[in-house]
Amino acid sequence: MVANRMRFFCLEAGDSADPLVLLCHGFPEIALSWRHQIDALAALGFHVVAPDLPGYGRTDKPDVDYDIVFLNGALAALVTALGHETVVVAGHDWGGILVWNFARQFPEMTAGVIGVNTPDLARSPIPPVQMLRMVFPDTPIYIIGFQDRGVAEWIFSWGKGHDDFIEMIFLNDMVKNPDAFPDEILEQFKIAFRPAGALTPPIEYYRNLDRNWELSKGWADRKIDVPCLMISAADDPVLTPAMADGMEERVPNLVKVVIDNCGHWTQQERPAETTSAMAAYLVKLNRY
Repeated sequence: MVANRMRFFCLEAGDSADPLVLLCHGFPEIALSWRHQIDALAALGFHVVAPDLPGYGRTDKPDVDYDIVFLNGALAALVTALGHETVVVAGHDWGGILVWNFARQFPEMTAGVIGVNTPDLARSPIPPVQMLRMVFPDTPIYIIGFQDRGVAEWIFSWGKGHDDFIEMIFLNDMVKNPDAFPDEILEQFKIAFRPAGALTPPIEYYRNLDRNWELSKGWADRKIDVPCLMISAADDPVLTPAMADGMEERVPNLVKVVIDNCGHWTQQERPAETTSAMAAYLVKLNRY
């Protein structure tokens, strides 16, 4: 699929005349992370599309700023290219950051939002990376480490290169259910990140966090009035359920679900529970 002069690789199911659900993955993932939900949601009467996000996998990797204006502009163009005027956007991890912003950038296109692990957070008083540098002056966390171009890419090339990086990410303490990642699935993630330069565009998303803070000031305080669903994972150490507290002030029409015995990779670790929560939300929406 070509949109915004970019070739998107997408996993797709359902009738193109049915309401569109766009599934946005996180870092370092690809469309495959939604493999358990695509057919199941399509069977309920939805046109379900999971793209490799810009700069990931088999989608083009243009030399641009991977900021919120470019990324969500590309997703809006993809919705149009798929033949739709409105969409329910669902996002996990970095995809979650995108979809909450998408609803504010493109309210006329947004029929609903599903956040998976990533809550809608209030705008920080100062740029987020700047704030993190103040909070962690002596032990910089990975988001700070990602800011220097080339450093993370070099570190992640050690050992067996990006294969080791993928195993470290999906087989660590953030994962409550490691059986969710059999060798054949890990291999697909490894293939996506093996090519030279494949990690740079995804890490550029992090390098634009402060830029996004500046760009979003015109819409950051808008309420999202459409029906929304927030799915949290009880055992996610990074994006905890408590981080969704207070979301109702910005997202008043909100349903919350917490999935037990689940780490960070929710739709892969607990696919049945995730799909069930998404399905229950989607079937209650008016046909959009």
